[in-house]
Amino acid sequence: MSQDPILQQFIQSEQQKQKFQATVNELTEECFDFCVTSPGNKLGSSVEQCIKNCVDRFIDTTNFVANRLQRSALSATPSSGFD
Repeated sequence: MSQDPILQQFIQSEQQKQKFQATVNELTEECFDFCVTSPGNKLGSSVEQCIKNCVDRFIDTTNFVANRLQRSALSATPSSGFD
């Protein structure tokens, strides 16, 4: 039995939101643990910069890996012969 296309799209959208939120939570925890060495009333400028750099490197790495996987998948796809 096939599902309604609108329902399938909704489910896919919700799964993407859930995956994104899980990634944000993981990133927050990793960068916070790495950058915050001692808790205080507020984050100092060096801690804020560390968190920003941590997030930037995480995003850069994620994009690099995704692009590399995409290129690998495309190069592994057999040619259609219509080039």
